[in-house]
Amino acid sequence: MRITRPSILVGAVAAPFLARTRMASAQNWPSGVIKTIVPFPPGGTVDPIARLAQTGLQQRLGATIIIENRPGASGSTGAGAVAKSAPDGNTWLFVFDTHAVNPFLQNLPFDTEKDLDPVVLIGTAPNVLATHPSRPYKTLADVVAAAKAKPDTLTYGSVGAGSVGHLTMVQLTKRAGIKMVHVPYRGGGPAMNDAIAGHVDFIIGSAALVMPQVSAATIRPILQTGKTRMPTLPNAIESGFAGFESYAWWGVFAPAGTPKPINQRFGNALIETLREPGISKQISENLQVTMLLGGPEDARKFLKAQMDLWGPVVQENSIRGE
Repeated sequence: MRITRPSILVGAVAAPFLARTRMASAQNWPSGVIKTIVPFPPGGTVDPIARLAQTGLQQRLGATIIIENRPGASGSTGAGAVAKSAPDGNTWLFVFDTHAVNPFLQNLPFDTEKDLDPVVLIGTAPNVLATHPSRPYKTLADVVAAAKAKPDTLTYGSVGAGSVGHLTMVQLTKRAGIKMVHVPYRGGGPAMNDAIAGHVDFIIGSAALVMPQVSAATIRPILQTGKTRMPTLPNAIESGFAGFESYAWWGVFAPAGTPKPINQRFGNALIETLREPGISKQISENLQVTMLLGGPEDARKFLKAQMDLWGPVVQENSIRGE
């Protein structure tokens, strides 16, 4: 296509105007209600983190914060809504680990890396495999023995097809030489409800999702996938799977093109809020999340590393999303 001189002139005139418009927008922000999108139903782990931050964000930003749950397609429905939103600082996205995997599972109507700007990397947590107290399994060896005796019989639930929990089990069962049946749910809340009711043999989920129920004695843990041992709970490495690690993670993103001063102000307000002793304790102790509270570049690098790690697992095992 031939680019004419008038087109070049129009672009040259428009660029400074757009820059000034964005600067004015940043200076006047916040100017209305701020919406945070949680792309999962209530009852999982993303929702409580967003709600723990709500009051502190309102106080620090001087604006009303509303939380909107938009579940579906392992988090990509809500992510897509934010990607298409105006980059004016009034819409934000809280994400879970599926955010890095969804591009390999589905034909997304947006580009995960180009259409959403990273703002904060909140933290990580190991995944935990657990079972209903009525089940006989107490160690990974018990699980492996039972699965070998009856292949494709034992069931495990996860927060969704292609979640890091699901992919963890794909890798773990492959290395153990066993076959189990995956039951995907639309979020941690529904998955945990069925695990507590005994409708699935196991649940694989983040420590943030599983450990509160372990404390309540509604489910029994078998192992976790972190490098460091948790009290009374062995990791996969100790259970005979050398080098095996996997982590759930949480972060915040904004529509691409949101002015950097706005991203920085929102990010700083969120980090300050999550560092409040009461909130920090709930997240780190109750939810077992290791708080990282990294900025945009940390979040960008972490997302890329997770995509590079789990994308090949999806492709090699021909895994599809919901």
